Amino acid sequence: MSKTNIVVLGAQWGDEGKGKIVDMLTPHFSAVARYQGGHNAGHTVYVKGKKFVLHLIPSGILHPGVTCVIGNGVVIDPQALFVEIEELARNGIGVDGRLLVSEKAHIILPYHRELDVLSEARRGERKIGTTSRGIGPAYEDKIGRRGIRVCDLLGDRDALAEEVRENVSARNRMIKDSTLDWKPVFDQVVAAGERMRPWVADVSLALHRVMAEGKNVMFEGAQATLLDIDHGTYPFVTSSNASAGGVCTGLGVPPRAIGGVLGVAKAYTTRVGEGPLPTELSGELADRLRESGQEYGASPGRPRRCGWYDAVVVRYSARINGLDALALTKLDVLDGL
Repeated sequence: MSKTNIVVLGAQWGDEGKGKIVDMLTPHFSAVARYQGGHNAGHTVYVKGKKFVLHLIPSGILHPGVTCVIGNGVVIDPQALFVEIEELARNGIGVDGRLLVSEKAHIILPYHRELDVLSEARRGERKIGTTSRGIGPAYEDKIGRRGIRVCDLLGDRDALAEEVRENVSARNRMIKDSTLDWKPVFDQVVAAGERMRPWVADVSLALHRVMAEGKNVMFEGAQATLLDIDHGTYPFVTSSNASAGGVCTGLGVPPRAIGGVLGVAKAYTTRVGEGPLPTELSGELADRLRESGQEYGASPGRPRRCGWYDAVVVRYSARINGLDALALTKLDVLDGL
């Protein structure tokens, strides 16, 4: 099996510039595969002056002939995926024949967003600072073995109807004054499944075939190590394994498929949402970093908290992920300091 497959992941709290690094490296790879997260992630890439913000589809899609994979470790909001595909199409970039969506990936449903908002409200001052896009509750359903997967949308309609009806009924009991009707949700997911059908595949099998042919694969992470559900600053973390360990479970590839791990870090530190940030700055200096680096979330547009480079954090990421190299971004933002 090829030893030139690499993982590209964040070594801090996200927003390190992974999308740009993936875009730069993509010409050396036949496939780019996303292994975890949802549309709470945002990779911003500029191509010939045109800005692209990708939330689910790997930024490798901007390169002709490259296959892009959304793994089973990703939770998918079908409507968000369709919006992304339509935006690419408007810019002359087609995905047919180049996009593979795992049949085992879990679906984000409308009530997941409601539960996300409700959960944050209940926490009060201890809120996590989520994007309220339903990612956490979708992962909760996955672990609770009541989730709905892409393959379910394409299978037995009666079984799917029963699952949706039971889940909506349970959510109505949890959400005060909720009277969500299961039938429109069912109709929506069936329609989404049919639209997704051409892209649905066993991505583990597809990736093994690519690698068996001696072609190279880049495994793309979303968020970053310090937001990893197991190794991050818990509980102020995301709901998936953003570290290198997530590659194998999120795509169905063995550890020996990974030939190297590239960490991406900024020359300073940022994070979105709540939780610890040991080197955090405030006042004029924080504002200067934020404005110079345009530190606003690619997904929610929220201003990022800014601080100095934290070598302890990056050293920790190097240990957790077994980093072979580090891509340091945004050095120019520190010009004048």
